[in-house]
This record gives sequence, structure tokens and C-alpha cells, in this order.
Amino acid sequence: MAAMFARRFNDHKNSKRKKEKIMSTIRPFTVEVKAEDVTDLKTRLAATRWPDAETPDDWSQGAPLAYIQEVVGYWLNDYDHQRLATRLNAFDNFLTEIQGLDIHFLHIKSSNPNAKPLIMTHGWPGSVVEFLQVVGPLTEPQDHGGNADDAFHLVLPSLPGYGFSGKPTTTGWGIEKIADAWAELMARLGYEKYFAQGGDWGSVVTSAIARQDAEHCLGIHLNMVVVPPDATAEDLTDLEKSALAGWQFYQEWDSGYSKQQATRPQTLGYGLVDSPSGQAAWIIEKFYTWTDCDGHPENAISRDEMLDDIMVYWLNAAGASSARLYWQSFGGSSDATPITVPMGATIFPKEIFRTSERFAAQVYKNIVHWSVKEKGGHFAAFEQPNVFVDEVRTCFRTLR
Repeated sequence: MAAMFARRFNDHKNSKRKKEKIMSTIRPFTVEVKAEDVTDLKTRLAATRWPDAETPDDWSQGAPLAYIQEVVGYWLNDYDHQRLATRLNAFDNFLTEIQGLDIHFLHIKSSNPNAKPLIMTHGWPGSVVEFLQVVGPLTEPQDHGGNADDAFHLVLPSLPGYGFSGKPTTTGWGIEKIADAWAELMARLGYEKYFAQGGDWGSVVTSAIARQDAEHCLGIHLNMVVVPPDATAEDLTDLEKSALAGWQFYQEWDSGYSKQQATRPQTLGYGLVDSPSGQAAWIIEKFYTWTDCDGHPENAISRDEMLDDIMVYWLNAAGASSARLYWQSFGGSSDATPITVPMGATIFPKEIFRTSERFAAQVYKNIVHWSVKEKGGHFAAFEQPNVFVDEVRTCFRTLR
């Protein structure tokens, strides 16, 4: 009997030590915007060598010269260059090494005892900045007109090669590996069961989590569902027809960035990492094209918020490293295994890729929530934070 109790005591002690060792690998991190980085940024912005203006009076050739000059002038003279650090450091930031790479993440715990863990993943050209407006309502809903029982503990990681995460120095960091890393991150934080959410690349990563870690992932929510409608199907709805037109437009007029990043990310990186004006234009064009902005990106996302996101790329010289995710993930075989983990989706009218529930059901076999909105675009948490919060709460409410 004494031996049995001694064994149990030692098992408990070893388990405690193991947990302490794992937690010790998570290091607090503070975002810092150094004075010399600001000086260098301003010098480069002031010395921008501008191209000639576009020939049409619209965005059809890309971001217009006059608007980019206006934003760059604001970035140089009026933008608060410590704003990004201030916003991110309002929350707990961490680094932890997973599979040989430092991963940056925000971890915001709710005060509510019934809060559930939720990992949310951004895409390109996004960052964790996208989620800052929704942190409060998701973690402390009772303080934002909601119900405390809808609370989440949030984990917001930066993709490898993005933001303040490390940059892979070898190939292999594709979607499946990132999904495995996110599952390991949640386990390392002590979350045996959790929810996952994502858009853009985050949607693909979140779907991979559902395939690869179904034992621990309780459910997923997506704001971009990459399952095209079948053009040969009968009785296509207006939504499905519109979605097919959107896929076609993307292939013909909007996928040049993707082709470049998927084939020659290194070559592209020389310009983006060297020129802040070039990095800004590369991203701002997508804020215009992919938002429900009525002809001007700042109708959807404020200028300061766009620059916060652009600063994440500029400060970390991530023009090439972020683009490599396209090179790593495009062109190979993709896992078509049906997903049985409960799934919810919110479809916004200006999303790049849209679909209907019947076509999504070919991949996602357990759809528990499906909502089609009348306004909004690709950057859901950025553009429609209140709607985004309500959709996430509604999706996961019955799965708690």
C-alpha cells in the first residue's frame, strides 16, 4: 500500500515538473518599435521614388498614385509610430518555440469561469491586429452587452514568417505543419479541448486543425469557405451564381499577387522589404479590393488600422517570408478528407471566395451554423467587428 501511494505521489510530482517545464518554454514578449526603426522608416518614406500615375481614373491598374501618396504622407508625418506597440502590449504577448521555430501569440484569458479556449488565425495580408477590436467582447462579453456564458480565452498566433513569429529557414512550413503547431500550442497552454476560428489562410489552417486534431478540437468557425460551387449543378441559386462570378473574377483580375507569391516570393521580397511605400501599396490594394468599402478602403477600415497592419509587415521585414506560405502551400496535393468536427460559417458578400451550404457540405459533414450577411468583406473582424463577435458566439454556443 505504501509503495502504491509513493508511486502515485511520484507520478503527480513528475507530472507537475513536466507541466512546469513546458510552461517555462513560453516566454513573455513585448512589442518594441525602436527609435532607429522609426527614423529609418521616415527616411525611406521621404525618399520614395514614385511611378507615374495610372492611366484610368480608377483602381483597375492597381492602387492609385494620388491615394498612396496621401497615405504615405500621413504615415510619415501624422501617424503615431508607437501606436502598434501600444495596442499590442495592452495584452499579454508571448513567444514559444515549436518544431524549431519561435511562434508569437497573444493569450488573453477571460475572467469568466465558464470561458472556453478559442484559437483564431489570420491570413495574408492580415495579422493579429485584425482581431484587436473583438478581444474585449469575446473575452468579457458581459462588459459589452453580452452574456458571460459566451466568454472565450483567446489565443491569437502570428503565422510562421508573419508578424513577430520566426521566419522558417527551411521548406516544410505548410498548412498541415502549422495546424500541428497550433494544436501543440493549445496543449502547451493546458487546453485539452478548444475551438478554432479563421479566415483567409486562417480558414485553411483551421480546417486542417479539424482534420488533424479532431480529438481535441470541439468545433470550428470560418469566415471564408474554400469550396467553390459546381457550375454544372442544376438550380443554382442567386448566391451560387454570384459566388461563381466571384471565383471567375478572382482568376482573371485579382490573383496576380497570389501567382507571384506562390512562384517567386523571394524576388518579390526585395522590393517589399526595401520600400515601405511599396509594402503599403501591396497591402492597401487588397484592403480596397476585398472589403465592402463602397469605393474607398477607409469606408471599411480606418487609415490608422490599415497602417497598424502594414507596420507589422514593415517592422519585421516580412514581405518575402509571409509570401513563402503561398509557395509552400500551392501546387501540391491537398487533403480532401471530409471534416466531421462541427463547423459553422459566416458568408460575407464581398468575400473573395464564397459558396453555399449545400456545396460546403461536400467537405464539412457536420455544419451546425450557416449565416449569409448583407454587408461585409474579407477582413471580417476588421470590417464588421460586432457582426463577427455575434457570429462566433452563436456558432459555438451550442457546442459548449
